[in-house]
Amino acid sequence: MARSVPLLWVLLPGLAALEPLSVGLAIGVASALTGYLSHPRFYCSYVECCPRAGQRLNATALKAQLDNRLFGQHLAKDVVLKAVLGFSNNPSPKKPLMLSLHGWAGTGKNFLSQILAEQVHPAGLRSKFVHLFLATLHFPHHDQVKLYKEQLQNWIRGNVSACPSSVFIFDEMDKMHPGVIDAIKPFLDYYEEVDGVSYRKAIFIFLSNAGGDLINKAAFDFWSSGKRREDIQLKDLEPLLSVGVFNNKNSGLWHSSIIDRNLIDYFVPFLPLEQRHVKMCVRAEMRARGYAVDEKIVQAVADEMTYFPKEQKIYSDKGCKTVQAKLDIHEDLVMREMKARG
Repeated sequence: MARSVPLLWVLLPGLAALEPLSVGLAIGVASALTGYLSHPRFYCSYVECCPRAGQRLNATALKAQLDNRLFGQHLAKDVVLKAVLGFSNNPSPKKPLMLSLHGWAGTGKNFLSQILAEQVHPAGLRSKFVHLFLATLHFPHHDQVKLYKEQLQNWIRGNVSACPSSVFIFDEMDKMHPGVIDAIKPFLDYYEEVDGVSYRKAIFIFLSNAGGDLINKAAFDFWSSGKRREDIQLKDLEPLLSVGVFNNKNSGLWHSSIIDRNLIDYFVPFLPLEQRHVKMCVRAEMRARGYAVDEKIVQAVADEMTYFPKEQKIYSDKGCKTVQAKLDIHEDLVMREMKARG
């Protein structure tokens, strides 16, 4: 500070007329202002920052998001809510959180991963701390597996070094070449640090269609025996999934050391969606577009979906995946209904 005072006299000749006390006060104010502007709370209100150590997730907000945006998945809601909040509330976890989400397309796997990402980093998939990998886009060539593994390790190491609570989402695990994902095994294991970097606050999420047939069969068996789908428990499906995925040659987790070493905390099953769940998706989409919910249109969209098994027609074969596109077809009707009411 002693060197900055003469500089002020040179740059601001007017200070020469001030009392020494005034000069000292001006310098103090400038220092205080600089300190305030560089304070994390101020800085991070304009620039995205990595969550500070010890920051916990909002349990109420996470539960509300799952209840309002994810339909027909009581198992996934319950398991993920407990797993994520338990991990967040643990000041010193022994390993990163590793979730593997399984089920047919349109059942909500991507949706749930987005909700989790938004709870950890408000910008969600737009956050620089959330990393989405698509197997067919980022790891397309079988003869490049060795390169992919090296690049993947470098990417994860660099980003966790920058933000310990980074989130990594691997979609299309059923299309990933076997062996690629084993590159991240050292980061998922029970190590305090790996090459000076701790990965214990990071979250890894796998999304896969593998095991979907096993889940659908179990759900149908429950229905056939007169049991409610809500009575299906994790213990009814998780062992089937872990073994089925491990032995599935069309899965990126085929004979994976990640499964062999029990590093996946939960295999989360996503059940096939019934027509009542499809209707919930339609209503939610109509509200999101600012439309009044019209049950005639809800029914019309639901009726346009195709269902299986062929005879019973219980489950939507695309889940809620095409709801937005189906609703687009009814856009004119929705607008006419709104005008008629308005």
